[in-house]
Amino acid sequence: MASIKLKSITKTFKDITAVKEIDLEIKDKEFFILLGPTGAGKTTTLRLVAGLEKQDKGEILLDNKNVSDIGPALRDVAFVFQYYTLYPNYTVKQNLEFPLKSKLRRLPRKEIDKKVSEVSKILHIEHLLGRNTVNLSGGEMQRVAIGRAIVRTPKVFLMDEPLSNLDAKLREEMRVELARIHLDLNSTFFYVTHDQIEAMTMADRIAVLNEGEIIQIGTPKEIYKTPENVFVAEFIGSPEINLFNAAIEDNKLIINERAMVYSMTDEQHRLISKYNRKNIIVGVRPEDIEITREKGSVNSFKSTVYFSQSIGAEDILNLKIDNRTIFKAVAPPKFMTKIGEKIYANFRMEKSHLFDIESKKRLK
Repeated sequence: MASIKLKSITKTFKDITAVKEIDLEIKDKEFFILLGPTGAGKTTTLRLVAGLEKQDKGEILLDNKNVSDIGPALRDVAFVFQYYTLYPNYTVKQNLEFPLKSKLRRLPRKEIDKKVSEVSKILHIEHLLGRNTVNLSGGEMQRVAIGRAIVRTPKVFLMDEPLSNLDAKLREEMRVELARIHLDLNSTFFYVTHDQIEAMTMADRIAVLNEGEIIQIGTPKEIYKTPENVFVAEFIGSPEINLFNAAIEDNKLIINERAMVYSMTDEQHRLISKYNRKNIIVGVRPEDIEITREKGSVNSFKSTVYFSQSIGAEDILNLKIDNRTIFKAVAPPKFMTKIGEKIYANFRMEKSHLFDIESKKRLK
């Protein structure tokens, strides 16, 4: 298998810069995910690595070899597309065999049969080998598409949102399958998606991309616990993080014009003193808000249940203060709230995130 290195990669389409000076290193045998919203430049980056697009600037290295001027066929990478690229009139077996019959390989029949058998077992599709692909379900077709990539034993697997066309249940199943396949193959996966759940559950490391630029690289836990800026904080996490404008006054955080007043922790005080800020953005994740029916602490403040959504294991509460400030908190279903009910909320400020109000970057 192989590592991937992108050095100052830039790609422009007419007057649009899709990828801006990207530097990225993916380790050998790593499951690496490029995560970002639609239009961020994710697919373009993947196509550049595959050789399907040519960068305007920079170098691409596979296994420390510069492949910037080498065509796609000679890069020894396998691309799994968002839309299934199967031959509809072929059987599953014929689809799996096809890459092994190319001019570059032309493997003997015995070796082709062996590889197809091995791959079909890995993907649990042995029983489908004789079936035409037009008669497959979405999940089965995606397995075959992945099988066509695996059967070649490439240096690198490139995957462009391969689960986006599946229903929720199948996506969940395929996330598990892809993570298992990665472990079984012990190979390098470079995967792009806009789905944070895919990224958080499968990746060894994540790069968050926005408007063609990499904002942050880290493990799922690092990115969730220490977002580099407001964009990452909002993009990662469900329900979404609560963000408040806050003023600094007498070692206290004054949130939304005194709707909430909190004493700063020692660490927060040191941070704000270091940056000499009078106004900041405070981020509090919904799971870091304690909900009670009685005033639990001096920092608890009364709020009104504006709306409630149950997702089974927990309820997502939309709470309102002073008839204007709305934020989200999570509560166990047994808490049993009603719209219009008055309850108390306490922000665990030691777990909050502080951002510069102008640059939107994390105070650190």
